[in-house]
Amino acid sequence: MNPQPRKPEEIYGPALEKARRALPGLDPGQAAGRAAVTFHQDAQGGLFHIPFFGTIYQVGWPEGSVRRADDQSAADISTQLILLHYLLTADGTPMADHWIAFRSLPGGLGYDAAFQARASIRLARAFGADRNAFDMAARTLGGEPLTFGDSSFLFRALPRVWLAVVLHLADDEFPAQANLLFDASAGHYLPTEDLAVLGGILAGLLVRAARDKQT
Repeated sequence: MNPQPRKPEEIYGPALEKARRALPGLDPGQAAGRAAVTFHQDAQGGLFHIPFFGTIYQVGWPEGSVRRADDQSAADISTQLILLHYLLTADGTPMADHWIAFRSLPGGLGYDAAFQARASIRLARAFGADRNAFDMAARTLGGEPLTFGDSSFLFRALPRVWLAVVLHLADDEFPAQANLLFDASAGHYLPTEDLAVLGGILAGLLVRAARDKQT
């Protein structure tokens, strides 16, 4: 009998509760400055406003609720964890302005095979023969063109967590390749496990955006 796959709540639930317990220990004004986000005080505490892939989320302090600003719907559990960890991890380190592979992040080598399957290989399969689809999907997500490979874009997932996707199209000699890179400062803003999840989220958003353009 095959075991049932675990639900996201089972996978991320304990880490989410731990992050919520840690959040009240932050000085919210200092945390907002380190993360380059805004914080508005109110009678109950306050709200951080955090852009995440172009959508604004409100993170309640000190309780750690995470909701979309536009309709107040609760964020999915992986988004909740990433945003809380962003506030808890951010130390204000300046952007490095150069790119590194996932395996070069702290502890990244041990997660690299899973990361490649989740992000880079998925992108190569989706776009390795269709640059136009990649370009359209990247622009739909607010990607900013770069000059690497056959096509490449920068994505500001969070104010101080930037990713790049570099696409090398398939040709007669080599298969398609996609490299998902991080600004070298990324480890100062999220744990490596969260950066792996972030890469998978970006890959999924790009594939979905391309599919939506076709329908």
